[in-house]
Amino acid sequence: MSPIQEQLIALGAVFEAAFLVDKIAKSGQISEAPLGCMLGSLLVRDPQNTLEGYGGDDLNLRDGYRALVSALERDPSTLQRDSLRYALALLGLERKLAKRDDMLQIMGSRLDQIQQQVQHFGLVHDNVIAACGGLYQDTLSTFSQRIQVQGDMRHLQQPSNAAKIRALLLTGIRAARLWRQLGGHRWQLVFSRGKLLNELRPLLRG
Repeated sequence: MSPIQEQLIALGAVFEAAFLVDKIAKSGQISEAPLGCMLGSLLVRDPQNTLEGYGGDDLNLRDGYRALVSALERDPSTLQRDSLRYALALLGLERKLAKRDDMLQIMGSRLDQIQQQVQHFGLVHDNVIAACGGLYQDTLSTFSQRIQVQGDMRHLQQPSNAAKIRALLLTGIRAARLWRQLGGHRWQLVFSRGKLLNELRPLLRG
């Protein structure tokens, strides 16, 4: 797998998190498999490759890939505007987090505690989701640049949905950090769209 494809898996995961947040905000429901895939990525500390962080395959990142393709193609008929907005906000927020070693340490120790909860309850248990959501709220939500999620208030006001949204935003930050560590840069989304699309299409077919 090429370095660009490694980057695209991580960037696809950013867009997957954004897609799932948007889906919960608008419909109140998402499947357990992509939620588990994204939550699991928080607990993989030193993956051998990018895919290993997402369970060894990218089956649960396909919606993220599609949202990324629509963003790169800039086709108004397929563009997922809210997913794109959340994804770009996650990339920006991660850059702010990278300058805060104190916050990264807190997050690392809290994720160790969440790992223990996962062993006790299971990955997609309400307690684990609430702990991940709480970690996002206590850290990233304290930045002045916050991600405003828009959708149906009936869904957004449900505590379980709010916890899932925050937990998924945390997974998006994890993916954004991985993307940047792999050499990803926001300018690529502007100046290398054709190259990214050429590398992305085989991943979608795979």
